[in-house]
Amino acid sequence: MSTAAAISTPRAQGGISVIRISGEDALSAADKIFQPVSCKILPSEMEGYSCAYGKIVNGSEVLDDGLVTVFRAPRSYTGEDVVEISCHGGIFVTEQILRLILANGVEAAGAGEFTKRAFLNGKMSLTQAEAVMDIISADGSAGLRCAESLREGSLFRRIKKVSDGMLKLLGSLAAWVDYPDDDIPAVEEYEIEAVLEAGISDLDKLLSSYESGRIVREGADTAIVGRPNVGKSTLMNLLAGCERSIVSDTAGTTRDVVEESVRLRNIVLRLSDTAGIHDTADRVESIGVDRARKKLDTANLILAVFDAGSEITDEDRELAEKCRSRNAIAVLNKSDLEQRFNFSEISENFRDSVTVSAEKGEGLERLTAAVERLYGMSGFSPDMGILANERQKSCAAKAKQCFEEALSALRSGATFDAVTILIDDGENSLLELTGEKASEAVVDEVFSRFCVGK
Repeated sequence: MSTAAAISTPRAQGGISVIRISGEDALSAADKIFQPVSCKILPSEMEGYSCAYGKIVNGSEVLDDGLVTVFRAPRSYTGEDVVEISCHGGIFVTEQILRLILANGVEAAGAGEFTKRAFLNGKMSLTQAEAVMDIISADGSAGLRCAESLREGSLFRRIKKVSDGMLKLLGSLAAWVDYPDDDIPAVEEYEIEAVLEAGISDLDKLLSSYESGRIVREGADTAIVGRPNVGKSTLMNLLAGCERSIVSDTAGTTRDVVEESVRLRNIVLRLSDTAGIHDTADRVESIGVDRARKKLDTANLILAVFDAGSEITDEDRELAEKCRSRNAIAVLNKSDLEQRFNFSEISENFRDSVTVSAEKGEGLERLTAAVERLYGMSGFSPDMGILANERQKSCAAKAKQCFEEALSALRSGATFDAVTILIDDGENSLLELTGEKASEAVVDEVFSRFCVGK
């Protein structure tokens, strides 16, 4: 594998930048551009986990001064010899140093290059590698805890438990079928059933927590919708904790989508306050209404706001119908007024409902609890080990399906050979999930989503 280098800090001005070099020639490449000041040993002569201060030079020209940190294989992030150069954080000087490194026979690293090398060198499983990007992108404590748990191997251990059980069963079946004349105990049907049932149960629990985990990691794309003057913008401001949207008694004040991200305990909501949905002859306002309808169609979570102090209208009924079979919560606003809204007429269209007074700041805790119920957060723990993406979910679902088919075939009287084939297919899916048997194309696809330098 060639020696590669990349800037590992963001391409922006800052206090310092870090350039990482990894590979067999990392130390010799650093020797060519670094002149130590306080000590007279080159990077190739330094011990692992040691630093040296010096000048970064191109022949007789000094580009910058900085620190060189040496990590020796296999005790490095990638499992290879690694040199990290910490220089001043200017964009130009950082790129000049990278160009100098590349000019000395080092290749430019691709997306996720260093984490991919860590995976290929056995430093982490594929699920642990994927968690690295989740750590980088985490925007809340729960999301960070999920990612840290995955990087520590929580999902790998859960999958490994199922996989080891299936491998042991496959070994017993193979020995009994392939060596019928040897004195090998027969595998009983009830033993196969027990292993398959336990594996199916474990995978079912894992799959059932996927949506909760996804919302914790990625947040929920949330649309606040309703007819004009029901209190959408006031609710937006209550959730945001500031005057994010203009509030007025005049209908049609909000004419575009106003966006803000807020955190409700463990869940991040990417809020969109939309124009009141109604028929209007105003050309500008109608554009806002069209955008509101599009947001309603694409949102992952809908907060449908109704005026609890007014009679239900046809516009309310139309909105409720659009919320049917969606992740939608009915928010009955203006609970401080006399209640005239007949919610029972449209209640079947919603997964949950809450009463609030956005103007008085009442009901936020009830709304938070409703969102958590909707996404099954009551028994969710960020440390439990979850499926982090669609690739992992697909592998787990395929494995579960194979094991279910194997169990059904067994109970239908199929031969152990036929059952074994199905179990083996499911086991291959689990090994693909962890990366122990993933194709090169799968590995390349995983790391293509990483940033360069990680």
